[in-house]
This record gives sequence, structure tokens and C-alpha cells, in this order.
Amino acid sequence: MNDWHLTITAKRTYKAIREGWPVIVNTGGARSGKTFGTVQLLLAIADTTPGVRISCVSRSLPHVKKGVFRDFQTIVRKYQYGNGEMRWTDFTYHLRNGSYIEFFGLEDPDKAHGPGRDILFINEANFVPKAVYDQLAMRTTGTILLDLNPSEFNSWVYTVADDPANKNIHSTYKDNLANLSQQQIAFIEKYEHLPDPFMWQVYGLGLRGASADKIFRHWDLIDELPAGGVSTYGLDFGFVHPSALIHFKDYEGGIYLDEVIYRSSLTKPELFNMIAAAVPPGATVYGDSSEADSIEELYRMGLNIHKANKDVWNGILTMKSHPLFITRRSVNLIREMQSYRWKTDRNDIVLDEPVKELDDAVDAARYAVHSYFTKAQIIFEAW
Repeated sequence: MNDWHLTITAKRTYKAIREGWPVIVNTGGARSGKTFGTVQLLLAIADTTPGVRISCVSRSLPHVKKGVFRDFQTIVRKYQYGNGEMRWTDFTYHLRNGSYIEFFGLEDPDKAHGPGRDILFINEANFVPKAVYDQLAMRTTGTILLDLNPSEFNSWVYTVADDPANKNIHSTYKDNLANLSQQQIAFIEKYEHLPDPFMWQVYGLGLRGASADKIFRHWDLIDELPAGGVSTYGLDFGFVHPSALIHFKDYEGGIYLDEVIYRSSLTKPELFNMIAAAVPPGATVYGDSSEADSIEELYRMGLNIHKANKDVWNGILTMKSHPLFITRRSVNLIREMQSYRWKTDRNDIVLDEPVKELDDAVDAARYAVHSYFTKAQIIFEAW
């Protein structure tokens, strides 16, 4: 394997495989080379071991294509590794020695009940249900490889990693400096100076998420929104619950929020008139995508409204990834931010899902912030 220029993480993983560990968990921070190194190693194993069957899987096929498979293509192109052919009909890379690497998503859990393999790699295993993992594991004759960013408070993967029969490999971006640009390094290291230590703990140091149940613990009050920056609006629909419209500004790397509307019992025409009176014509508004009829109705009235990206977990991480400021007049948003907490189970263990109450303004803010950064493609992705 010496001529494969393996990354530090790949070398550690290869050593663990040779030592005979049945399950190897790569836990680490952003850009630590977990996924890249594992894919690089698997390609090397397939190329040097005739007839080996390898499965690379993740929570969905789109996620596989954007993560594991993209790294696979980069490795093949950059290093001219592998001596095989990609068969797109079954999304499998076949080598001349009879080995193959298959890629598939687990959006359909029944895929876990398919044919077996010699080596299994589950990318971001914490997003795969334990029952699906069990089905895949029982159909794997050799090594099982898992990787994850330890952003969740509790995960079945932690139990697997902490089992003394298995191997847990920890890494951070510092283990992968040779493959990172200065811009990427600076982006990660800025987390150390954010008010909320969660982002640095998880994505910088690669440590498991803190157990504090309060979601937003670090934000500052301001008198007015800054004059500059890019404006977007988030809208959460309600009737018995209030409809909430939050003005978000992206200014010099900070998230600035201002409460515009927070009222119950509004009809769609009344809501449209209030929005039209409060925001500039043509301003982009991101609304709750589950309210497709309401979005269409407001759109036909002339509002520049779009379906929001409602990914709760990643939306929260987006908001926690930047300095956060709220105007003093945003009394309802402030009240919700102060009470916005993670759910707990019957044993008071903190879960990675927020309590769904008193969250109308917070949801509207999240719609605006996460949709804006996702659309602009400047949201940091945790590898």
C-alpha cells in the first residue's frame, strides 16, 4: 500500500484492519479526511485483493453521490488509482481482478436486506437507523467501517464505537493539513472564536456534542439592523398560532435578525398586505414548504416567495455557525430564543430534536437563514 499515498486517517484505518478489529469507527471533525481516507483505502484494497466485495452506503443515493462517490471520483482522477470500469446501471465499480465497489443509498430500508459483502462502509452512520445497520452488518463477512461527525448528543454509533471489541479512531482537520487549503483551514479555525463553543467542539476538535438542552446560548442584542448586507425574509404560517415574518441580514459574516410580523388570526390577504407594507417590493421570502397552498396563494398575489429549506438540524447548525444578533424590538423572537430547547426522553437524556412549541419566530428565522446560505452555496459542509 506504500505507493498509494494514503492519508493519515487511511493509514490508521488500514492498521486497524490488519490488527483484526471487526468494526472500525472513524469519528472526527470537519475536513479531517475521514471519508476521503476510507474511500482511498477501500479502492486500494479492491485493487490489490482479487474478488473482494465492498459496499459504500449512506442515508440516501443523493447523499452518496455528493459525498462518498465524489471522493471516489477525485481519487481515481487525481492518483490514477484503480484498474476498472464504472457500470452506471447498478452504480458499481468493477475491477479486472474480480473485485467491485458498489454504491447505494438507504432511503429504502429494504436495500439493507440485499446481497452480502466482504467489507461494509457506512458514511455518516449516525443518520442511518440502528435496525438498518444491523441488517447490513449481518450480511457482512469481514470488516465494517463507519464514519461520522459527532454532532449528535446521543447516537447508537457511540455505543458501537465505545465497545472495547471495536476500534474508535479520532481525527481532526490537523490530521489532514496537507490536503487542505489555507482558506479551508481558516474557515474551520474561525469556529474557535464563535460565541457558541458547540461548533468548535464538534467540527474543530471532533468531540461529541455537548448535552446542554438550551439550543441558542450565545447571541447579542442590537438597536437596529446594519445598513449594509444582503436581506432575506423567513415566513412561518399560522392562524391560531401566530404568523411570523423575520427579516434576516447577512452582514460581514454575522446573522442579523429583526421581527417584522408576529400576529395570530391573519387571513392570507391580510398577511400579504402586511408583508407588502413592511418589506421592499420583490424582496425574497422563504416560507414553510409544508404550506404549499399558502405559498402559491401569496405568490399569485405578487409576493416573491419560495419554499424554504426546512432541514431542522442543519438549519440550527447554520444559525450556530455565525455570530448572531437580534434587534431589541424583536420581543417575541427573543422570548422564543430564550426558551428554545432540545427535547429530552423519559430518562432526561437530551435528544437532537427541538421541542415543538413556542417556535414560530425561530422557525421563520431558520427558514430565512438556512435557505439563503444553502441557495448561495456558502454554508459550510461538515465532511
